[in-house]
Amino acid sequence: MEDLLYKIGITLIPNVGPVTTRNLVSYCGGVKAVFESRKRELMKIPGIGPMIADNVTRQDVLGKAERELRFIEDNGIQAFFYLDEGYPGRLRHFPDSPAMLYYKGTANLNAERIVAVVGTRRPSVHGIHTCEELVEGLQSYGALIISGLAYGIDITAHRKCLSLDIPTIGVLGHGLQQIYPPQHRAVAKAMIQKGGLLSEYPSHTLPDREHFPMRNRIIAGLCDALIVVETKRRGGSMISAHMANDYNKDVFAVPGRIKDQFSEGCNHLIKTHKAALIESAADIAYLLRWDEAATPGAIQKQLFVELTEAEKIVVDLLNQYEGIDIDHLTNTLQVANSEMASLLLELEFKGVVRALPGKRYVLA
Repeated sequence: MEDLLYKIGITLIPNVGPVTTRNLVSYCGGVKAVFESRKRELMKIPGIGPMIADNVTRQDVLGKAERELRFIEDNGIQAFFYLDEGYPGRLRHFPDSPAMLYYKGTANLNAERIVAVVGTRRPSVHGIHTCEELVEGLQSYGALIISGLAYGIDITAHRKCLSLDIPTIGVLGHGLQQIYPPQHRAVAKAMIQKGGLLSEYPSHTLPDREHFPMRNRIIAGLCDALIVVETKRRGGSMISAHMANDYNKDVFAVPGRIKDQFSEGCNHLIKTHKAALIESAADIAYLLRWDEAATPGAIQKQLFVELTEAEKIVVDLLNQYEGIDIDHLTNTLQVANSEMASLLLELEFKGVVRALPGKRYVLA
């Protein structure tokens, strides 16, 4: 428990975020060693100035950590430091991922398949039905569903999961002592039994506005794929989608009518190749190769399809990579972007290649 005390303590130091925490631990040789270091030793570390060094050596930090430790022990909360075995593997390698995560629940944070479902806080009736259909469709693939416990698409996804006994985790923008919005307390309580609640914030942290964009990076980093159901051009869902792209995650979006404000964000993501268009959970499974069963018939189709010389060159290049973007193909083969797009489209029609989010392509 002493080790956990210091792990909690380092995350409570003012002006010390995830990157600085890793820097301190790495240079000092351990978490406890950070607190045992003198100010002049700390200031030798790149990026550590007198203010942070003073904050590290203040004794009240460990006192706060003791209170936090008592709270998590009394409330059945698990604490995972980024060096701990139980820390989510999908998050571990991102430099800005939380140094500490607080978790209450039963679902596996390292589940084989994790899908994030996000969207507007004010969905249309169509958006609600689409969200429910997607969640129900994902059930047969054994996916863990994560979202942000917010109004709208988030809570719709969580509720549908609970009704179908699908494990679901809510990632919070505040501490685990409270639930925000308070109207979702009953759902959150049920989720603890059939999924869980996850936060990087100490128990008494309030749901301040700036916490939610930070929360979104956990949703984006923890998933294998992120689905945007409905959203305007600006908002938390678009932030999550862009973060997921930055983390090289698969991003999917449900298309909507051209002038529909609820679908502006989704249509924009699709139009700019930041998300793949989906209509069902089967689309997601296909693009992620979850239901890949390479039948003899499918292989034969590829073997005997007729290709032009240009198409054969593209296929040979795709055969060397597990997903390559159109810009790489264009630069490597020294052809115009429009010509490459036409070649890839023709190969898609022939069932030889398939498109992935982010303008990437693989052999079908």
